[in-house]
Order: sequence, then C-alpha cells, then structure tokens
Amino acid sequence: MDELDYWRLCEELNVAQAALLVVGEVPTYWQFVENWETNKRPKGYDASRTAIVHALKKYVLYQSAERLEAWPSDLEYLNILKIRSIEGVLIPEYETDINGYPTIAIAGSVDVYRSTVEVESLKCWLKNRGFTSGFFFPAGNSDAPDYLDPKNPRFAPKLAAAVHAWQAVTDPGKKSPKQALEKWLREHAARFGLVDDDGNPVNQAVEDCSKVANWNSMGGAPKTPSA
Repeated sequence: MDELDYWRLCEELNVAQAALLVVGEVPTYWQFVENWETNKRPKGYDASRTAIVHALKKYVLYQSAERLEAWPSDLEYLNILKIRSIEGVLIPEYETDINGYPTIAIAGSVDVYRSTVEVESLKCWLKNRGFTSGFFFPAGNSDAPDYLDPKNPRFAPKLAAAVHAWQAVTDPGKKSPKQALEKWLREHAARFGLVDDDGNPVNQAVEDCSKVANWNSMGGAPKTPSA
C-alpha cells in the first residue's frame, strides 16, 4: 500500500493534516508546514487550510446558536451555517510567558496543529463545495450520476459546471443568485475547462452555465424577509 493510503484509517485529523491531504500531499511533516515560506508550501495548501479554518469556526458558531435554540426567524440561516461548517474541535493559539507556557488565548486565532476536524464531516463539506475527487474520494464519487463523471464518454463540462455551481452556491448573500453563480464559476472555470489559452474564464461559457444553474428565473437581488 502507498503511504498515503494509511491516512484513510483516520477518523479525525488536525487542520494542517486535513489541508495537506485535500491537496494530495502526504502529511509526513505536517508539524512544520506552517513554518515554511509561503512559496515552499504545497500548492493549494494555504487556500485549503483557510477554508477549513473558516468552516470550523462556522461549526463553533452553529453550536453556540443551537445551544441558545437559535431564533425562529433565523432557522434558515442556521441550516445554511450547518451545511457550510465542518464538525470538529477549535483550539486557539495562546500567548506564552517567558518560560514558554501558554497564558492568554489570542482572539480569533486557530491552532491548526491542535484543532481537529471529523473526516466524515470534512468529506460532506467537500462535496457541498463541489469537490468529489482526490484523497478523500479515492475511487471518485461513486454516488455521483453519470453526467458528473469526467470519465463518462458523454461527459459535458458545461453541464457539470452548472450542477456543481448550483450545489456550491446555497446562499448568494447580497448578490442575486445569477451573480453569485457567475462568481463561483469564474473562480472554478479552469476545473471545468471553461478558460481560454491564457487561462482566463470564457465569459460566454460562464454566462451559459450561470443561466442553467440560476434558480431565480425572475431575476433581481434577493428580497429582504419581512419581520
């Protein structure tokens, strides 16, 4: 077996290990990665680590809201928060005294070596973000329909892009659904081959996919719910 395969036995990972595995790297030296210069870290590590940290913070926020039994008018928001979070334990970084002992927690910080995530929750989060291949999906997404399988002879990149965009953009925020979908599609255009020779997103392709995925056929920005 490959060294990477043994990491599939883990039901829980720290944030640094999880981020390395997401980008396909064996976390052999996970305890040193944050000390490396940014340009020497594995490609995609910083982005993956940042995304996982924010999803873990959302889980902590979700737990707090759930303990307070949330607010009836915010149940939809609470549900979205849960979908966008990763279950785990968040541990902050601490200031230390002259002897190196931890003293005061640094507000807003996350210790990526001690904070942990549940692997199954991480996999669900990755699927919701449109990622269904790589270390956490060694055989691809066996539950995915044929039209999302790149190996299918009738695989249509634009169709797959539209479906993944629809799955990923659950809350457009202050943007209209179409605007939020277009933003996601531009950020992930290369993944579906929707780019030109210079690697720039093809506007027409992005427009086509966003139209297909847009659930708000009436157009316009989302309406503010009435009290």
